[in-house]
Amino acid sequence: MLEFVKNNYWIILIIFNYVVAVSAVITILLKNINPTKTLTYIIVLVFFPFLGIVVYYLFGQEYRKNKIFNRKHILNKEIIQSINKELEFNKKELEKVNQYPDEKVKLIKLLHSNENEPLTLNNEIEILKDGDIKFERLLNDIKSAKNHIHLEYYIIRDDNIGGELLDLICEKAKEGIEVRLSYDDVGSEISAKMKSKLSHSGVLHCSFMPVLFSRFTGKMNYRNHRKIAIIDGKIGYVGGINIGDEYLNKNGTSYWRDTHLRIIGDAVKSLQIHFLTTWDFVSGKKMTIYKSYFPDVEKKNNQIGLQIVASGPDTDWANIMEVTLTAIITANDYVYITTPYFVPNDEMITALQIASKSGVDVRLIIPEKSDSWIVQHASNSYLDDLLKANVKVYKYKKGFVHAKTMVIDDIFSSVGTSNLDYRSFNINFEINSLIYNKENSKTLKQLFLEDIKACQEVNYNTYLKRSKFDKVKESYCRLWSPLI
Repeated sequence: MLEFVKNNYWIILIIFNYVVAVSAVITILLKNINPTKTLTYIIVLVFFPFLGIVVYYLFGQEYRKNKIFNRKHILNKEIIQSINKELEFNKKELEKVNQYPDEKVKLIKLLHSNENEPLTLNNEIEILKDGDIKFERLLNDIKSAKNHIHLEYYIIRDDNIGGELLDLICEKAKEGIEVRLSYDDVGSEISAKMKSKLSHSGVLHCSFMPVLFSRFTGKMNYRNHRKIAIIDGKIGYVGGINIGDEYLNKNGTSYWRDTHLRIIGDAVKSLQIHFLTTWDFVSGKKMTIYKSYFPDVEKKNNQIGLQIVASGPDTDWANIMEVTLTAIITANDYVYITTPYFVPNDEMITALQIASKSGVDVRLIIPEKSDSWIVQHASNSYLDDLLKANVKVYKYKKGFVHAKTMVIDDIFSSVGTSNLDYRSFNINFEINSLIYNKENSKTLKQLFLEDIKACQEVNYNTYLKRSKFDKVKESYCRLWSPLI
């Protein structure tokens, strides 16, 4: 028997591989997921022995149906229920705000129906262009913290700006301030020495879903891509800017274009609830939630409508994708989108096409050169679908555009962490801030128009004349797009 196995081990391994692969194919078919994704996994499993099984194990699990973690433990807390009731969607209050057209009210109702994401009106926001301004504001706010500091980031690098921030929160922890830091294990790079310093200083820190050999995992699935900072429950930050030197435009490095929000007001309470649900998961301990995490907010004269929307394997619905589709389809005048990674699903392509063909001015800014070879070529493969529908596509040439923004009709806009790709809509943990305000939407519109000056518009005729080799690369990369 042993001799037979020894002489035929390769055949035995192949048979074993295909027994597992057939089982996986049956499982995929029974899930009734997107046909394109289904075919992609079947092709990988059938034509790439062993590798296909590994790819399916790492990327093929559907966690929205089987939650990675349950938010109800936190959401059922008496304090959280009280805060949610305080922020509860108030139809009468909404009727007082006559600046919202009916189609924008649909967005508000959609999110409230999906995940009880309330519209808050008592807010002030500051739009922060690029990392320099964001870090200046954030560090100053952290220095002034009196009660607690909560940070949740996809990327925190132990470099110059990251080291400055980590040293600062160590100092604040020594002062007796509660400091909690959640960072993604794949995206972040914090040295063992710094982690030891954080612990000794009293900073509570946890990595999100630790993996072995994080440097080699790349796009390992179900990452926490959110960027949240909350200081004393009064000030909140959300947007595209992580913590790392690459986000600073200094010392002659490549220009990094990004957008973030600084929020003061009731919307910070929504950010706080999302932070606490994640912290409950990563810490593995049932924390006590104090009223001091949700301080009373002074009423503002200039009401700015904000809705915090999160999505990921902890939510019942693909909230960010749904609100994005609804916003595009209900647009009347224009849709301006900036995204660093454009790997859309069929629904998103159709929505952009419908909007453009119905007379809406649809424009998209993407990087000329991406930081991912596969994403860059996959993105290019989708441009034909947009260009032939008269969607205007611009490639940013000044550096790398990493902003994730959308502005529509001078009244609605979005700033957050979600890209316009399959990963952000279906796999990663993401969070966006939706703004229902003319002044701030016009500011974001002006920033978009300024960015266009640093772009080159994609000419459809030139695009069609690209080389066959480029088309082959694009088609190859697009084949993997459901997985990247």
